[in-house]
Amino acid sequence: MSEQNTAQRALNRRDFLAASGFRTLATAGAIGVALPRPIAVAQGAADRGAGDGERPRIAFLGTVVRKHSHAQHFLDRHTMGYSWQGDWQASRLEVASVYIDQFPDDDLGRDRVKQHGLSLYPTIEEALTLGGEKLAVDGVVLIGEHGNYPDNDKGQKLYPRYEWFKKIIGVFESSGRSVPVFNDKHLSTDWAQCVEMVEDSRRLGFPFLAGSSLPVTRRMPAIDMPFNAQLRESVCVAYGGVDSYDIHALETAQCMSERRAGGEVGVQQVHALRGENLFKRLAGDDCEATRKLIVSALTRSHNLPVEGGFPTDVPSLDWLQRNAPDTVGYLVEHRDGLRTTILLTAIRDFNYAGMLRDGSLVSCQMYLPMPGHGSTTADFFNPLVRHIEDTILHGKAPYPVERTLLTSGMVIGGVDSLFDGEKPIATPHLDIAYTPSRASTYWSV
Repeated sequence: MSEQNTAQRALNRRDFLAASGFRTLATAGAIGVALPRPIAVAQGAADRGAGDGERPRIAFLGTVVRKHSHAQHFLDRHTMGYSWQGDWQASRLEVASVYIDQFPDDDLGRDRVKQHGLSLYPTIEEALTLGGEKLAVDGVVLIGEHGNYPDNDKGQKLYPRYEWFKKIIGVFESSGRSVPVFNDKHLSTDWAQCVEMVEDSRRLGFPFLAGSSLPVTRRMPAIDMPFNAQLRESVCVAYGGVDSYDIHALETAQCMSERRAGGEVGVQQVHALRGENLFKRLAGDDCEATRKLIVSALTRSHNLPVEGGFPTDVPSLDWLQRNAPDTVGYLVEHRDGLRTTILLTAIRDFNYAGMLRDGSLVSCQMYLPMPGHGSTTADFFNPLVRHIEDTILHGKAPYPVERTLLTSGMVIGGVDSLFDGEKPIATPHLDIAYTPSRASTYWSV
């Protein structure tokens, strides 16, 4: 891509943001505080559930329900319940309707519908209206992950999250009211669509919860970044692919970084590199702190390469290059000087390290025991389901959708950087400022 085209793309995105007034909305929308909503919505799920003992009803939308698909993990927990604080928590929501897009040979969706006596609808609109004319549920859970969908020329899987979200918005508009919505993982592969989704939630006044399980899963040790910390740099050493697990690594770092003094102020550049190019960049004089943080994150891992039952050598950048030469990295520059680096390696866990201004370190592992690799159930989804329930029950999101908007933009920037020959991508459109709530929201009990 030419420099002229790159500049024009940035200009178009800037113009889009300027026209939308998004920065003002993002800054003004107090996170963790109930958003202004129509009276009909405010007197919906929470009051009905508290007043007559009925559980709030949700429409569940999933791309595919097969073993270990995201829709399977969420649907099972929203119907059967989940383990919580040393007990079994029955679902606090009622799955009133189900829409499933694809039914492959290994489908579990029809079986789950029959097993739990659920109602399967042929369209998203009918799932939200329960076959009627108006919105008839108290919340919507959108799981647009996994399934057979096309890739674009950058290798991004084109899941229909945005398209489904717009159908939800259409029902809200025609019904004259709205309800809380959860969107799994990043918002879209297109930045304008990401912004539009968040602005729709502001315009119609409904709580919008989004993102992945990494910010809310258990941590070892069970710590959070001190609120208003003087943070200098963040690193996440993780695993997985581009435009799939990069969102997990970015949210791992961002849920810590956003707690720094001044809150989040946005990102000015994303630079993605592979293999030798990445390690050459990390060996630079300006990356001394980054290298120290990489080692700190590595020491939190339980999956280091071993030989005879122990790591092959003392962890270092050179050691990582020898053992994971195909590592992909995103180097992110925030507008206030904070640096975030994520590494997608062959080391199968998610490890965070941050450096404060005085040189001290804050580090932990975001615990993600995958089925078939340390667990039989994906219980890192439990706290995310809990937050979905809380959002629908109480009418406010416990943490900012701006986090997912920003990390969605970082993913797009990383993909664009790799597609453009590993060139830095200026991101003036990621001028997203927000402050999270002081309360921690990860699974700590």
